Amino acid sequence: MVVEGWPGLSRNGGDDEHPREKQRGPVVLRRERRYEPTTTDQRLLDSRGPSDWVHTDPWRVLRIQAEFVEGFGALAELPRAVTVFGSARTPRNHPEYATGRALGAALADAGFAVITGGGPGTMEAVNRGASEAGGLSVGLGIELPFEQGLNPWVDLGINFRYFFARKTMFIKYAQAFVCLPGGFGTLDELFEALTLVQTKKVTKFPVVLFGEDYWGGLYSWLADTVTAQGKLGEAELALVHVTDEIDEVVRLVGASYQAWQDTH
Repeated sequence: MVVEGWPGLSRNGGDDEHPREKQRGPVVLRRERRYEPTTTDQRLLDSRGPSDWVHTDPWRVLRIQAEFVEGFGALAELPRAVTVFGSARTPRNHPEYATGRALGAALADAGFAVITGGGPGTMEAVNRGASEAGGLSVGLGIELPFEQGLNPWVDLGINFRYFFARKTMFIKYAQAFVCLPGGFGTLDELFEALTLVQTKKVTKFPVVLFGEDYWGGLYSWLADTVTAQGKLGEAELALVHVTDEIDEVVRLVGASYQAWQDTH
């Protein structure tokens, strides 16, 4: 079976030209010879497995520190950028792939680098659009229990073992956050970004949901249930922007960046 969005790479072994591979932080493992049955995050967080490695936890701080140092060093001179999230499961012939590609190109034309999770699907589409338009295309990969790797349209890529280190980079080096249709991972990043903006850990940071049909139900629930019951204020609900227009995304991002510049 061919992995969706990755020509030539299969889950059942690959071939000589495109061998099956797995990322372990910055390390690439191929042909299953050195695969580990668990990920670094799982070994750190899951207390239900073997416990003999738990006693090494204090030393893991050095590996965690190294991930932050690597990320900060690689991204420190990144130009203004927008983090875009979306589904890794979107095939290349889907309209959402074309949308992601157009969005990446529009952001690049507006002078923004794009940052994605570096995987296939709409992440690849955004990286591809930005790269083809002459912009800087960044991918921040993550070690997962199934093979993935960085898509071929990433110009600057970093592979992480720990989600929390990677998530810091997504926020720290971006001036805006755009969510294309996606699943749990996209929702996780969406609500973390909203929480950071709500609590003013980051400022002048627009959060845009692209696709009214896809995100409309979520927005209605936030407005008609969460806000209506007093769990959110109107100003907090206003942190979320929903649109179907790429030009509107670029306008929101540009206006927010200009407001940030005016205060710095």
